[in-house]
Amino acid sequence: MFLNRMGRPEDLWTQAEDVSLRPLPANTHIHLPPNFSAFERVSQAVQLASEQGVRVLGAGNYYDFTVYEEFSRLCLEAGIFPFFSTELIAFEPEMAEQKIRVNDPGNPGKIYLCGKGITQFSPFSAEAAEQMAAIRRNDGARMKAMIETMSEQFKNAGYPVKLDEQAVIDRVVKRHGSAPQTVTLQERHIAQAFQEVLFEMVSVEQRSDALSAVYNCSSKAGADDVVGTQNDIRSFLMKAGKPCFVPESFGRLCEAKTLIDRLGGIACYPILADGAAALCEYETPVEELIERLKENGFAMAEFIPVRNRPDALAAYATALRKAGIVLTAGTEHNTLDLISLTPVCVDGSPIPAELNDWFWEGVCVVAAHQYLCAHGQTGFVDAHGRPNPDWPGDEERIDAFARLGQVVLNAFFDKD
Repeated sequence: MFLNRMGRPEDLWTQAEDVSLRPLPANTHIHLPPNFSAFERVSQAVQLASEQGVRVLGAGNYYDFTVYEEFSRLCLEAGIFPFFSTELIAFEPEMAEQKIRVNDPGNPGKIYLCGKGITQFSPFSAEAAEQMAAIRRNDGARMKAMIETMSEQFKNAGYPVKLDEQAVIDRVVKRHGSAPQTVTLQERHIAQAFQEVLFEMVSVEQRSDALSAVYNCSSKAGADDVVGTQNDIRSFLMKAGKPCFVPESFGRLCEAKTLIDRLGGIACYPILADGAAALCEYETPVEELIERLKENGFAMAEFIPVRNRPDALAAYATALRKAGIVLTAGTEHNTLDLISLTPVCVDGSPIPAELNDWFWEGVCVVAAHQYLCAHGQTGFVDAHGRPNPDWPGDEERIDAFARLGQVVLNAFFDKD
């Protein structure tokens, strides 16, 4: 790995004593194909990042990291520092029973979480491989059942869409050129496949009526709105309480966090905040969110600012960072909308300047963690997700790792 060629940790720690942070454009969270993605190829993502001046780019794929070899190679060729991360889904049935939404506004009890700066994925440890295989197996069974239920729903509405699990996988393979065994189907893949086939079957003039018949309610998206229709399919058919919903078989939060530990990453909580029409119960008030995150061992939180108004983003970010939680920011790019790779707030409003300094600090912390773990040393958290014991407090540890990460990034960029 390129991190092993960037000098000895003891030398870089010495340089970190006098370094200052120098923020650069960064994006710590995108999805690459064959995950559902705005990008048709990995090369497209890296090329756009280079054209848009992004210097640090983080991929956070679900359940298969084969694509990271190509991602790393292309980033290095483009002079972009690559982050390797993952996104996982957990489910807490008690929260679901109490109707507590965490960071999925449509599914109580469902939790998205990330592992930042993973390095133990090529190869997996035996424990991580077993856990990952179980997740893929359970998730695959759910996707298969959902496709079958969706097919029945469309057929009963008078629109026999002939799709099965393999047909949906084949569409992903055709679009991205991915190896079939690397494809982990997501709800968005299914929604896209059904939208595409229906649009092929039904003329523009008849689509609204057709979709309303499938949904059993009025269609919201325009007759030629591809992304809007895919979102409606998920909202009207696939979410909890809807006719094609299949109960999640995800593991508990503690199990997902254990997998992040086994992958060598930092557990990171993705903040939704005002990205939902009504704030999720788990995330409000922010003071109680902070307590919950600390109780569950989250040392880091991430924003997808394009969901948030600047004032809401600032309120959450300020409270979290003052509580000793490191912050990062990304764009996801997990719809077909090919938005800018530079994070911005909703409607294109710029991120408040003071927040960008915190987001860059988070970039540096992840860079340092990834670098130290690649050298076989303890990173920002240890192998059990606990704070590195060499620093007595959150602020001392954050400051030390941010400065080391800046040195790592300086070494990378100076080399180019």
